[in-house]
Order: sequence, then structure tokens, then C-alpha cells
Amino acid sequence: MRDFKIPSFDETLRPSIQEKIDNLNKPKGSLGRLEDLAMQICMIQQTLHPALSNPCHLLLGGDHGIEREGVSVSPREVTWQQMINFTYGGGGVNMFCRQHGFRLRIVDVGVDYDLSSIPGIIDRKIARGTRNFLYEPAMSEEEFDQVIETGVSLVDECIAEGCNILCIGEMGIANTSPSSIWLHLFSQIPLKDCIGAGAGLDFSGIRHKYEVLSQAVERFLHHNPRPSTLHILRYFGGYEMVAAIGAMLHAAEHRMVILVDGFIMTACAMAAVLIQPEVKQYMIFTHCGDEAGHQMMLETIGACPLLRLGLRLGEGTGALCAYPIIDSAVRMINEMNNFEKANITKYF
Repeated sequence: MRDFKIPSFDETLRPSIQEKIDNLNKPKGSLGRLEDLAMQICMIQQTLHPALSNPCHLLLGGDHGIEREGVSVSPREVTWQQMINFTYGGGGVNMFCRQHGFRLRIVDVGVDYDLSSIPGIIDRKIARGTRNFLYEPAMSEEEFDQVIETGVSLVDECIAEGCNILCIGEMGIANTSPSSIWLHLFSQIPLKDCIGAGAGLDFSGIRHKYEVLSQAVERFLHHNPRPSTLHILRYFGGYEMVAAIGAMLHAAEHRMVILVDGFIMTACAMAAVLIQPEVKQYMIFTHCGDEAGHQMMLETIGACPLLRLGLRLGEGTGALCAYPIIDSAVRMINEMNNFEKANITKYF
């Protein structure tokens, strides 16, 4: 895999940013998380005057071999059906992108269906779904590297349009399964605590999902007792998930703000942080959903989400819903008067 070179923050700018925030005409700290967000975005962009320009949303689609084991209540054809639905503008992700002015890119990186002739879908297919990790690695080393590069190239296309804030979503039936395994293997949290209902499994369905994933992990560790981070990602991951990791790492190389959505994308963020810890500085964790393990995953990363709306749709919808809060933070530091200009005595 390529070596990502993510710039560290120049900390000499932080006191000046804090002084500007503290001297806005308000009690010190009274705008709470907005002040934290303003600080983070200023540090990402290395400026006292941040801006959000041409926001882009990558919607990455891929299927999973493990779906064949009945670990999801939804069949795999839902992946391609929804991908086509997105081109008609009928998905939740479409509505929120329209609402908040995001350019939506719908990308097939591994859907088990021929979508190459569908207008509005970018064809970057690696294969028609990953292999079944109950029996073999989900992808080869070559495929892993290829899909990382796919994520990189998609970000380059966004940058060419002047984008400096990136949102990533996913569409892939059964992708809570690799996410749960990643959480288990990277945090040592018991697997049963990492597994939830996904798209709507009942109690017996969750139990079956646990039995399948537990068997897959046992087989993997039996043959790979000391696996590397990249080996774990390749063995269990989905094409859409690994593409998201590549996109996150490359976006950080270019000092972009990265909005992280729910359980699947938080798993990808966790993986990116393990590969390059500096990437976390560029991430805003937007939402904690109801999927079992999501809160534990955020705690593992040391992240505090902006919203808790109970969403479990995926697609990046939680991140899109949080965008107005991020926009408010930027407007706060750019548009509020300070005490001197407002001719107001400091009252803190």
C-alpha cells in the first residue's frame, strides 16, 4: 500500500485562533462545541479565516461474500437496487445532499451486478463482491491496493472541483459484519458485544450472525495468530470500506475536513487511524447510531459525536445531517463581531 504523508498541525497558530474565538462578543466558551469545531477547522486549514467550499459526498457501493451465510435480513440484490434508486434521486442520501448543497458521486467499487450502463453511477468495480471470509480472504493484496487507489483517485476528482470538505457514505448489504469483526480484533472487545441487528435482524438472527462471525474469526486467528492491521483489513473488509479508508487518508494529505458517519464509516475511520494516527485530526465524528458496538467504537478512537439521532440507514446520512452545525461553527468565527468592533465591554 502507498505511504500516505499526512501533515501535522502547526501548533503555533492555535493561540491566535483561541484568542479570536474568545474575543467574539459572547461569554467565553458559551458556544460550546461550535467553538471546538471552529478551532479544529482553523487548524486543519491553518488559517484564522476558514471556509467550506464545494462539499462533496462519495457514496461507495459494494457487496460482501459473507452475505451468503445469512448474516443480514436484507438480500444482496438490495445493494444494486438502491444504487440505481440513488441515480433517480430517491434515496435519503439524495435528499440530504440536495438540502445541504453537496455534490453526490455514486460509485460502484464492488457491487454484484453490472451497473456499467447506468447513467449517474461511476464504474470503479474491482470485482462483483468480495469473497466469503468464512472460508478465505475477502480480497487479495492486489485488490486491496487497487481499491485503496480508487479511494485516492475519487478524492483527487473532488479536489479538482475545489472541494475542501468530504463526506463519505456506503451501500453494501452485510457490511456491519466486517465492521463488527474489525472492532473486535482492533479493540479486544468481546465479539458478541460488537454485533448488532444491522438492517433489522431479530434475536435469533443476531445469534446466527454471531455464530458465523465467531467461526470466521477463529479460523482466521488459527492460521494467522499475529495478524497485521492491513492483513485484518484485507481479510474481512469490503471494497467500499477499503475505498473509504483510502479516501480518508488522501483527504487528510490535502488538509480536507472529513465528516465521519455511522457504524461502518466509523470502522473505516478507526482503520485509517491505525494506519496513520495523524488522520484523526482531520475527522469530525458526526453521529452515533443504534448499532451495537458503535459507541464502543467511538470510545476506542477517543471520539465524541455531534449527534445521536438513532439513525442506522448508512449512506452517510448522519454526517450530512450534521453539516449545518459545522457550517455554523465556521460562520461563528468569520461573521460574529468581536468586543472591540461591537463596542461592548468584555463580560467574562
